[in-house]
Amino acid sequence: MQSLQQLAAFAETAKHGSFAAAARENGSAPSTLAKAVARLELSLGVKLFHRTTRQVTLTPDGERLYRRCQRLLAEIDELQADASGVREAPSGTLRIDMPIVMGRRLLLPLLARMSQRHPGLLLDVRLQDGYVDLVKEGIDVAVRVGTLKDSSLVARRFTTQAMVLVASPAYLAARGTPRRLDQLAAHSALLFRMPSTGKDRPWQFRQRGNPVELHPPSRVRINDGEGLVEAARLGLGLAQLPDYFVRDEIARGDLVEVLPAARPAPLPVSIVYPGARLLPLRVRLLLEELDTLRGP
Repeated sequence: MQSLQQLAAFAETAKHGSFAAAARENGSAPSTLAKAVARLELSLGVKLFHRTTRQVTLTPDGERLYRRCQRLLAEIDELQADASGVREAPSGTLRIDMPIVMGRRLLLPLLARMSQRHPGLLLDVRLQDGYVDLVKEGIDVAVRVGTLKDSSLVARRFTTQAMVLVASPAYLAARGTPRRLDQLAAHSALLFRMPSTGKDRPWQFRQRGNPVELHPPSRVRINDGEGLVEAARLGLGLAQLPDYFVRDEIARGDLVEVLPAARPAPLPVSIVYPGARLLPLRVRLLLEELDTLRGP
């Protein structure tokens, strides 16, 4: 069995992308980590990293070992916590990746409450709308919206996201309020350009219980959700957005929901994390907090 110190040195280097960064994080010398990894490579008979003067990247063999190392080291942390009797006092860093607006409006308040209850817990929050490789980036958990593709990640749904079509009162007063889906063609559409693909996100509805997808022409495309809210508020047209984007604007009367009976089926919102028999206590506590948001 390989030395746990060698495996830990390898995992930390993989997470930080360089021996120097990993050493700074762990208070050791870069040469110590480099030697430990070199001994591990020698004993395994495989190359784990492609090395340059500034960074290291995992080889295919290194990728496979890193995935297994993370599970092993997480379980060892839990066993140590059990033995020391500190399971009820979580510590360490919870690294979480989540969509920008959902993170700001729904999840940061939850994380703030969690941090106040557990002062020994550190938070590393990544707000971005693109997907990241959890294992490669050393992320504990990520929030995903929509139907998930099959993967090695464990997924747990904790709420749903409703999509609503909105416009400003001034726009509707000038152009009229559509009452049927076929009337939308006469209106100005504000479309969301998905940053991950560069494509327009289609409008989605339900009609007589069946899903309907529309690809309206548009003179305005925006790749930022909050920018799309502002464009709708300024009267540029109709926009379809997640309900939590526009909840405050609807409450203030700045925006009005259009065709509420045609709302599409809500999208699942899930927390995903690398599979492991034992999850770190910080992750289990987050899952418990997310249960308070559980939707239908």
